[in-house]
Amino acid sequence: MPREGRFFDYFNAHTEQVVLAARELVALVTDMENAAIHIEKIDAIETSADKINHDAMALLHKSFITPFDRDAIHALVTSTDDIVDSIQDVAESMSLYNIRRITPDAIQLAELSLSCCERLKQAVKLIDNMENSADVLTTCREIDQLESDCDRVMRSALSRVFRDERDAVQIIKMKAIYEGLEKITDHCQDAGKVIEGIVLENA
Repeated sequence: MPREGRFFDYFNAHTEQVVLAARELVALVTDMENAAIHIEKIDAIETSADKINHDAMALLHKSFITPFDRDAIHALVTSTDDIVDSIQDVAESMSLYNIRRITPDAIQLAELSLSCCERLKQAVKLIDNMENSADVLTTCREIDQLESDCDRVMRSALSRVFRDERDAVQIIKMKAIYEGLEKITDHCQDAGKVIEGIVLENA
């Protein structure tokens, strides 16, 4: 595919930040004693991702030739940025709500989010060559499956917290955390759908 404008460099750099943020989120939920350190790192990653997003958008507006449809480029950059923002939202919510104990369900949701982000990075890395279209589509299907797994885990987690937790405030807090974690995989799925569209239109 045409490489004008360094778009693929931006796509890869952006998904690298996505994976870094997701890894730091897993570190956060498994190392609550050092929560402040992990949240600070996530904030720094989000700032880096924002700069990449800004540069990619600026390039899109001034480029005459783009590797594929402009709307698709915009949608991919935006949905990728939404992932990092959602990770930051979860981290900040954990700080705001003063979460001191985390559940195995939350850890599992964070790990599923990381797996989703890693698959997205893999798919983005392959889209500069449409000979990779079959592998890209397979990876996008894996993202869909992980998002479905995350939905299932979240429903189970919500059922468990409403059934077993006696502290109403803790229920409200964990419900927000679970839903925030699930939203990360929703945005990964959104990005995966954009990539699927790019492949189907250009392969």
